[in-house]
Amino acid sequence: MGLMSDARNIRDKDPAATTVPQVFFLYPGFHALIYHRVSRWFYRHHRLFLARMVSQWGRGFTGIEIHPGATIGEHLFIDHGAGVVIGETAVIGNNVTIYHGVTLGGTGKHVGRRHPTIEDDVLLGAGVKVLGPITVGKGSRVGANSTVLDDIPPGSTAVGSPAVVVRQDGAKTTAASEELDQRDYPNVFELRILELELRLSELEKDTKDAPGA
Repeated sequence: MGLMSDARNIRDKDPAATTVPQVFFLYPGFHALIYHRVSRWFYRHHRLFLARMVSQWGRGFTGIEIHPGATIGEHLFIDHGAGVVIGETAVIGNNVTIYHGVTLGGTGKHVGRRHPTIEDDVLLGAGVKVLGPITVGKGSRVGANSTVLDDIPPGSTAVGSPAVVVRQDGAKTTAASEELDQRDYPNVFELRILELELRLSELEKDTKDAPGA
């Protein structure tokens, strides 16, 4: 798989992209992959200054910061891309989609592996923050502006800050609509408040019905 395959993948996934040349010349997500491949080569050959220099050039040109040490699989699609940050020990699998404002960052508390692992076929919505050496499982979706602090199981949909799983392997874990897009996520905190109110109402009823009340 090469750059041509990546360009075709972007063309196929983005309805605004009509031709492969358009992707080659106009798409910052595609340009970021080119810069990363060059910087990654220098990084693997222990030319760390050159690696960081190329990655910083890429950041300035595309608005996307990918550390040369990050491992990226095939067919990564970075849509729009502004503000995307991918840390040094991050691992991204195949066929992953990342929207603008996503951070794959560390927490400042770890040595060695400090950044997330994003498995195959994952979608990270706009503004998602995934922090620390955690894993977002294969085929999962994370809703816009969520903050992920713990592992997300494969095949899950997660939303919120901190993110919680609202659907797993097609089954709802909380009230959720049948089809979820980037806007159509349940309000997890509202659901929890409603659950607490219901529980409180049940406890009050039990108290009133208790003998001697």
